Amino acid sequence: MTKHLLVLFFCLFLVMIGFGITLPIFAFYAERLAKADGASQGAAAVHVGLLTGIYALMQFLFAPLWGRWSDRIGRKPLVLIGIAGFAIAQVLFGLATSLWMFYGARIIGGIFSSAMFPAATAYVADVTTEDERSRGMAWEGTAVSLGVVFGPAFGGLLARSDLQLRMGSNLLTIPAFSVPFFAAALLALLSLPVIIRWLPESMPSSSAFTPEKQSPSRLLGLAIQLWPLLALALAVQFGLAMFEATFALHAKQMLGYGPAGVGAVFMVCGSVMAVFQGGAVGYLAPRMSAGHQIAVGFVLVGMDLAVVLFARSTPLILTIVGLQALGMALVTPNVTALASKGQQQQTGAALGLRNAANSLGQAAGAALGGLLFALNMKASYSITGALLVAIGVISGSMLRQGKLERSTQEI
Repeated sequence: MTKHLLVLFFCLFLVMIGFGITLPIFAFYAERLAKADGASQGAAAVHVGLLTGIYALMQFLFAPLWGRWSDRIGRKPLVLIGIAGFAIAQVLFGLATSLWMFYGARIIGGIFSSAMFPAATAYVADVTTEDERSRGMAWEGTAVSLGVVFGPAFGGLLARSDLQLRMGSNLLTIPAFSVPFFAAALLALLSLPVIIRWLPESMPSSSAFTPEKQSPSRLLGLAIQLWPLLALALAVQFGLAMFEATFALHAKQMLGYGPAGVGAVFMVCGSVMAVFQGGAVGYLAPRMSAGHQIAVGFVLVGMDLAVVLFARSTPLILTIVGLQALGMALVTPNVTALASKGQQQQTGAALGLRNAANSLGQAAGAALGGLLFALNMKASYSITGALLVAIGVISGSMLRQGKLERSTQEI
């Protein structure tokens, strides 16, 4: 791994700590603001889902645009724009006093964060060979997952009490639920000078943007070419988003968890993804094809999603969530690596499309998750889990027939 990748991964780690800090308290904060505006318990659950979904919807709309811009002006400027926008959004979250302010901050965060991840992933693609691509994407996923490991633990602790700061003769009180968002903004801002100073541009000048390379018709053709991978990315993110958007509410009602308990569950999820993305995927790369890893990952995610809400003990929940994270660790870096291979001057655009597919899945999963939570969340989880298992089985069947391998080779 080059020192430039280490710098990039370190900065992603800092930003994702900030993202992870907010995970345990996001649903509780949104629920409180919704109820303060007069919403019922069911309506509050719908708002939590919509707030999660609108973030992903903004990423879906803007990721392809940012991806094309990264092919035009380079990866580094887009990474900087994304991190700065993320920091601004976190400050706005901390200052929110109404549900609609929360929606506004969420929209801004979705728009700008969609610049950071496609550009960072394109950076990895720029500096790795196609044979090293899956391992490089796995290490990027490890940096992201490690941030989610440490972040929720800090978030649960930071949200325990109000923060009081003395400014001269005045005492400034920051509400407990606002503290993690301000901490997230600070971590993002700390990464900016590191990138400016030590992360060089990765895109060769010969790969620069020209109108014919990035015309809308060419982007549409690229989307058609990549549609099997985009569909897989959308499906697995749909299931994950449904879980992430509603688990905190489920854990509060059925298990009595608070922010610290929810943070522990997300920390286990991030730990497993970090360990297996950095280790297992790299180990399996020369021994098992990317397609086989994707098929196994889908089966794991689907099976665990179908049963997680039926668990009533913390050890069982942590085991199920850990296996679900293992499945995600097998699917995500391999789909990303396949999408970036052979794209040459369109790497940013390809990864922007992949990020858009992820975001569409997240938006749909989160929005439907919040809506169905008030109806019958167990049934919706079971049905979604069964669909993901079916996708894994179908992928495995196609592999045995050689169809999926031909498809990925064509891509």
